[in-house]
Amino acid sequence: MTASLPDFPPAPPLVPMTRIRCEVGALVTLGLAKHGERRFVTLVGGSAAGPELNGTVVEGGVDWQLLRADGALEIAAHYVIRTTDDALVEVQSDGLRHGPPDVMERLARGEPVPRDAYFFRTVVRFTTGAPAWQHLNKVLALACGQREARRVLLDLYRIT
Repeated sequence: MTASLPDFPPAPPLVPMTRIRCEVGALVTLGLAKHGERRFVTLVGGSAAGPELNGTVVEGGVDWQLLRADGALEIAAHYVIRTTDDALVEVQSDGLRHGPPDVMERLARGEPVPRDAYFFRTVVRFTTGAPAWQHLNKVLALACGQREARRVLLDLYRIT
């Protein structure tokens, strides 16, 4: 007798929110730690433009990374967007970047690599006290990313 798998309802829709273009500083490594190479990149500015969120990336955010032995990069970015109406929105983004070794080596050298040649996804949460943006405190978003030499591009989609 074969066990039947449950029927799943359709996946929740993804609604485009914003495209973040984040300028980044140089990679800093803390060296090989107990779980892999611990490193970070400072976020030095950028923009957010889209149907649900527009503004600038405030300088001073940090993208903490852990390069694991299996080649996957764990990402934990934490930064602030200043909206066009001058509100501040905290962004926390946790995810993974990985791909074939030759593709990841090209990214590490700063070479252009198409977004579909590797996996770069993060789950994004927002926090703000600004009354006009309180709805973001209840949003969970999925970001599809692309790494460039001095910039990260993130397309954010609100999960409904």
